[in-house]
Amino acid sequence: MPRIAAWQILRSGSPTPLRDVDRAAEAARLDDRDRALLRRLVGIELRRQGTLRALVRHLARRKLKPEIVTHVHLGLAQLFFLDRIPDHAAVSETVEATARSIGSSKVKVVNGILRNAIRLRRFGLSGDPMCDIPGREVHLAEPVFRDRTTHPFLWAEDALSIPANLFKKWTKRFGEERAVELATYFLEEPDLSLRVRDRNRDAAAAELAALEVETRAGEHDSILLCPSSAVGAAAGTEAFAQGRWTIQGESALRSAELMQAQEGERLLDLCAAPGGKTAVLAESGAKIVASDIGASKLRKLRTNCQRLGITENVTCVRTNAANAFVADAFDGVFIDAPCSNSGVLGARPSARWRIGPASMAELGKLQAQLLLDGSRCVRPGGRLVWSTCSLEPEENSIRVRNFLNDHPNWELEEEIKSIPGSEGPIDGAWAIRLRRKA
Repeated sequence: MPRIAAWQILRSGSPTPLRDVDRAAEAARLDDRDRALLRRLVGIELRRQGTLRALVRHLARRKLKPEIVTHVHLGLAQLFFLDRIPDHAAVSETVEATARSIGSSKVKVVNGILRNAIRLRRFGLSGDPMCDIPGREVHLAEPVFRDRTTHPFLWAEDALSIPANLFKKWTKRFGEERAVELATYFLEEPDLSLRVRDRNRDAAAAELAALEVETRAGEHDSILLCPSSAVGAAAGTEAFAQGRWTIQGESALRSAELMQAQEGERLLDLCAAPGGKTAVLAESGAKIVASDIGASKLRKLRTNCQRLGITENVTCVRTNAANAFVADAFDGVFIDAPCSNSGVLGARPSARWRIGPASMAELGKLQAQLLLDGSRCVRPGGRLVWSTCSLEPEENSIRVRNFLNDHPNWELEEEIKSIPGSEGPIDGAWAIRLRRKA
């Protein structure tokens, strides 16, 4: 049953719930239709969590236990964000999932909230930001969201499901209109981005068309975009199994290309799993030492290297520190650093709720150490590329500027920043190439 599976995933505490969908679907033996519903339910709960919380605050007469709240969220997700599920089915199936997972005594509460939600829902827009649900032709009969005029950041957390502190930062940098546009973009799952390794996009598009998958060309000449729902079809093709194409975002690809890897060079790729950027480096003919922490990450890295046919050029090493490598040993070091993921919140929706002062401070310490350790592995005259999928300057330009202030033997060569949106790349990223002075 997809609703119970969704509830279990969301209650598991996993940092990457969407990645658990396929495993859960296999365990529950779900067919393709229920598997798709499971993914949609988990994705909506994560992307629209602020709105779902606001609805529960408005509809619940008392504070609910977390396990009940999750069932209510999944019911509301069906009522407000899934058009093909009738109201009676959304309510009855959610109530049944509640009874089977946490007991029939909780059914009355869940049933009552969902039925009140139906009475609250109106189709069309009202023009009142305290009632209108962004991205949907739906509004609420009563004000539910906090006032946009007096509390714009709290309104964004309710209506756009973006943390108030993050929206405040974006408003200061981009202006409110662009911040709203960016947050709205992240309410939906982005298109699937395929990198066609031989750059023959026409042939790849024809293969996918035979599977009834529509495609469109990305800005980069090797990128092909298709609906996110096509991930199973694309990954199940012979072309994917043979490594002729792989899943990779356009901005991520450009970050790897910024290294300007050359045949015969020795390059160190830190934080390399799952290996998409490693492949871009290895395809140049350079010899890559690809490292990451944890056995599972290393297994995934090796599996992808085998699928992509780059094992002769890549040596996989498990380590948690760049200082495990010999100083001055590499022509270049590529650091795809752990970050807030604020440029890919559509694809990694749960990351938005982990962005806060404490987590950013912890990430900052790790990033500073990675940059320092990585720089020590670069020979004089060599280069280092710092890459993140974050839009935040403190993880990118400010981080690098602080490093350069302390290390005058390094200089900045090139910096690229990609901000996602309907008219731009689907993934946000930042990449900076530094050169160690000879």
